[in-house]
Amino acid sequence: MKTVAVLLAPGFEEGEAIVTIDILRRLKINVRTLSCIETRAVMSYHDIPMVADATLSECFDDTFDAIVLPGGPEGSVFLAQSASVVAFVRSHDEQGKFICPICSAAARVLAGNGLLKGRRYVCSGDLWQQVTDGVYVDADVVEDGNLISGRGLGKVFDFALTVAARLEGDEAPARDHAEHIYYPW
Repeated sequence: MKTVAVLLAPGFEEGEAIVTIDILRRLKINVRTLSCIETRAVMSYHDIPMVADATLSECFDDTFDAIVLPGGPEGSVFLAQSASVVAFVRSHDEQGKFICPICSAAARVLAGNGLLKGRRYVCSGDLWQQVTDGVYVDADVVEDGNLISGRGLGKVFDFALTVAARLEGDEAPARDHAEHIYYPW
């Protein structure tokens, strides 16, 4: 079974995290939510408390098939400034695991730490204008090797279904599920 770590930092965009977790779990992908602070309890961007499965420090040496980085103005800044998050993402990227930022995370976390490495990506708003180590693509979801990036909350279903399909190596289950939830993917 494929495994995914969803990194939760204070101020994470809850819709991007929850929809992605929901879609992946519905498709029988093992998702672990990891708090990027000392406690498992993390407050979202809109002050919704969430209790993660574990902390990043408890799972730092584990290897996942994909790392999901939700956005959120505060959450992505926190992720970008966390040495442990950057090291965790870098390690997985070097192993060829999927790195999956959505919204501001591609620009702030990856580009902000030299992790885009010239790859094509998408992010929210005009954050791309500050990025020098990647190639911005104006699309809802952009794939480049092991990088799968999503524009933002309004495109989270496209993002989550794409991540699921790539993890499984087959689009059919994700397409069937999209139809089941009445989503035109």
